[in-house]
Amino acid sequence: MTGRIAGVLFDLGGTLVDIRDYVGWSRIARGLGWEVDSESLGHAFIEEMREVDRPRPTAELSEFWRGVLHRASGREVPEAVARGFLAEYERAPQPVHLFSDVRRCLDALKDQGRALGIISNSRSELHVRELLQGVGILSYFTVTLSSGTERILKPDAEIFQRGVHRLGVAPAQALYVGDLPYTDAWAAERAGLHGLWLNREGTGLGSGAPEVTSLLEVPLWIQQLENENASRRS
Repeated sequence: MTGRIAGVLFDLGGTLVDIRDYVGWSRIARGLGWEVDSESLGHAFIEEMREVDRPRPTAELSEFWRGVLHRASGREVPEAVARGFLAEYERAPQPVHLFSDVRRCLDALKDQGRALGIISNSRSELHVRELLQGVGILSYFTVTLSSGTERILKPDAEIFQRGVHRLGVAPAQALYVGDLPYTDAWAAERAGLHGLWLNREGTGLGSGAPEVTSLLEVPLWIQQLENENASRRS
């Protein structure tokens, strides 16, 4: 894969915005008669996210939350409770916080003349755009794809291919940045894009897709890649 990186696509939650609300989620669970404290729920959420980041079909969102509640409480969770939790989660106001490195990264990429987009496993494109508008960065993005609207989930290659097509760049000219090594970075590479794992914890797997610990590294990483490609061609 050679040449200029003309477009950069991002994951949303965990990459650009932090949407975790362990206290609020604990409150939802208690309202359904499921007593879990926020600390246990936080640990369970992180563990379940790691568990679903695997080369297998992604479960429904209610099954994901069923797993989180099971880990947090140590009890089997009825399907009705999981579905009730998901319904309340989607109805409740969602606190969204922009990570401190986002705007500087996006400004640098725009200054470099790169087109920007979003590919997110989320409820709908409208919801994605509302979140981006709420934190003041919607105007940076040419395209916004949501699995809920597209009816296809990462890590399926098709959603990445739709993203680059709508962005108007070839897969080999695109980079995808996300906070999950398999679902984001490795899946993007298998779809023909460059993949970059944003690991804010800073403890990598030691293999697979390249890794950064801050979005501030992304513009420099791209320039280094382009320089290496130019050197190989000369």
